[in-house]
Formats: sequence, C-alpha cells, structure tokens
Amino acid sequence: MTESYPLRPITPDQFAAFGEVLTQAFNDAGWPAEAIEQERLVFEFDRSLAAFDGDAMVGTAGAYSFQLAVPGGIAGAAGVSFVSVLPGHRRRGILSAMMRHQLADIAARGEAIAALFASESGIYGRYGYGCASGQLRLTIRRGEGALSPAAAGLSAGTGHGSVRLRAGQPTELRAELAKLYDSAAPHRPGMMARDERWWQNILADPEFTRREMGALKCLLAEDDSGPCGYALYRTKPDWAEDGLPAGRLAVRELVTADAPATAALWADLLTRDLIGEVVARQRPVDDPLLDMLADRRRARAYLTDGLWIRLTDVPAALRQRRYSCAADVVIEVSDELLPANAGRWRLQCPGPTDGGTASCERTTAAPDIAAPVAILGAGYLGGTRLGALAAAGLVTEHKHGALARLSAAMYSDPAPWCPSIF
Repeated sequence: MTESYPLRPITPDQFAAFGEVLTQAFNDAGWPAEAIEQERLVFEFDRSLAAFDGDAMVGTAGAYSFQLAVPGGIAGAAGVSFVSVLPGHRRRGILSAMMRHQLADIAARGEAIAALFASESGIYGRYGYGCASGQLRLTIRRGEGALSPAAAGLSAGTGHGSVRLRAGQPTELRAELAKLYDSAAPHRPGMMARDERWWQNILADPEFTRREMGALKCLLAEDDSGPCGYALYRTKPDWAEDGLPAGRLAVRELVTADAPATAALWADLLTRDLIGEVVARQRPVDDPLLDMLADRRRARAYLTDGLWIRLTDVPAALRQRRYSCAADVVIEVSDELLPANAGRWRLQCPGPTDGGTASCERTTAAPDIAAPVAILGAGYLGGTRLGALAAAGLVTEHKHGALARLSAAMYSDPAPWCPSIF
C-alpha cells in the first residue's frame, strides 16, 4: 500500500533540513554552513520540492531556471537537481510522485526541456529522460602528453599572432572568463548560460569543494586580439616512495575560442614539472585534445553519460531547435507521465540554408516512426544518433527511410557538452 507524503516547496528557514536529507541520501559528510550560504546564491525556493512524513522532510527535488544552448539556438530549460529520498523511505512511491509533480510544473512554466545529471544512470529513463550527451574522463601520465608536430606548431599563430599564457586568480579574471564562456556557449549544445550569480558560485572555491586538492587556479590564453581561452584547474603535490614526483593536476574546465589556444593551454598543463598525472573529467566526446596528442591512446579516454534531456512539451521543443537537413516525418510519441505529449506529430523542418523554422503539429496521418519520449530527449541535442537507438530496439520504423532522414536532421556538430554539473 502506497502511503501519502505531501509535496510542497520549502521556505528559506527549511534549507538546512533540505540539505540534511541530501546528505543522508548521498552518504555525504554533511553540508557545512559555508556550503549552505554558497548554494543560496543560485537556489530557487519557488522551484524547490520536498516530501513530508508528518513534520519530517523525507524527499527533495529542485530545479534551476536555465538558458540552454540547443542546435541552432537558445531555449529556456529546467536544470533538475537535489533529487533524493531518505534511505528509510525508499520504495514508497515518493520519487515517482516528486518526478510527476516536477515535470507537470516545468511544463506549466512554459519550459519545453528539462535537463539533469544522473547520480545513477538507471533511474531517470523511466521518467522520460534520455541520455543526450556523453562525456570523457582523460588521464594522461607524466611524459605521455606530447602533442603532434602539427598541433605543437599551432600556438605560434598566424591570424592573431602567437598565443601567450598568463596565470592569475580566477576571481580576478572573471570578466575575461565570462566573455570567453559567453562566446562559446551558444555554439555548443548543452552549455548553460551563466549570470553573475553562477560565476560567483563557481569561483567561490571553499575548502569543502577541493577534495584534498589545492586552491582553484586559472591559466588564461591571449593573442593579439585579446583573451582566446582559459583553463581552471587544481594541483596537489606528492612524491612516490621511489622519490619520483607524483603530483596531480585536475582540470576543472577548459574553454577556448580556437585551436591555437587549445594547443597552447594543453601543452602547458601536460608538461608541468613535478606532475605525475593530469586528469580532466567531464570533457566533450569530441575534445580536440584527442586529435592533437601524438598518441591519442595515452589519454586513456573513459566514456560515461553526461546530460540527460526530457521533453516536457514535444512540439514546442522540436520547434525550438534547428536541423542539419530537411525532413518531413510523422512521429508517434508515447509518454505515460505527460499525456499531452502522446500521439502523432508531424515534424516539418527546413534545411540549414532553406530559411524558416520547423513546424510540429498534431496529425492523424500514419506514423513513419514510433518512439517513447525519452528517445526524442536522447536525440534532442544532436549527439545521440537515432539510428543507434533503433539498432538497440528502442525506435520502431514504420516507413522505410524515415528513420535515416530524421536521424540525419537531428544530428548536430559540435557534440553536445555541459562543462559543469548542477
């Protein structure tokens, strides 16, 4: 028998209790006071959600209001976070109730897209989320980060002069970082716009976020035209028992405007003295470093899931993005949680040079393709090919050739990537 657990937003005075539920659910050490105050910078109380057992908070969820880069444009999106249920209250329908409530709220707010990073990848598919991007973890050991001759020569530059590197405190370089990020974000699906609150949150660098590493550092790349890239990173000195240096350098974020800046930053980071290993987590699957290395296998690239996307308004979401080629396809969508999405939709999208925008309207025509809403979410940012999902038995093609046309139309370059977990 499913028990009833009322759901409601929290008030500011309940924020510490909200964090305590997360701490227990994620087996964490607890939210220090500094963490609570830092999160208040960006937390949206009207988008919070908590489940209660009497007066006790037993489940949590929340969302941020984001502007998300999608293929060919920018769209409003809900960045879902803080999802947890106390260990003693699992298997009681609390998570499902919160997900249903939250998705209905996101749709009611006029946001056609919800996005999240999954703590466990097996959870969110049943709520209509699809894995829309991958991300790489790169591990490069001492002496293995040599760039190819072609890549090594890039930083000498031609159009805007040679690339110069300048170290500085991240907070002191925030204006330059924000300008570079803002320039890159619209061209990379999956990147979220950042305002001053978010930059303050990202660069705050409290002790509890360092995980025994040093303070956050910044390396800025510049050429004659101005800043052209940056890297945020941490280091930790260490020595092996044999006396050899075994320090670690962890790249938190690296964003560049062009290939020379990319080559210059990586060439510096991968050849630091006393560093035994460079680790870069959450890198895009098409990271140019792989092709710049003299031996790409030395990157030890490990692929995992990145951003998960859920369409809360299918026709609106499909109209908001652009397509790589023209297509006219009838899609039969199934969606158990948001019935307004279910049914047949005719997507007519022009090619990139045809002008105009896509249309997506209800139809009674026979379907060309049938897919659950999670599949459209997976393909939405252009990084997951529908053909691959069909090979896994997740898409049904009723009209020969329709799947290939839609898969080609939804594909986007560059690959989707979100550089910071929320």
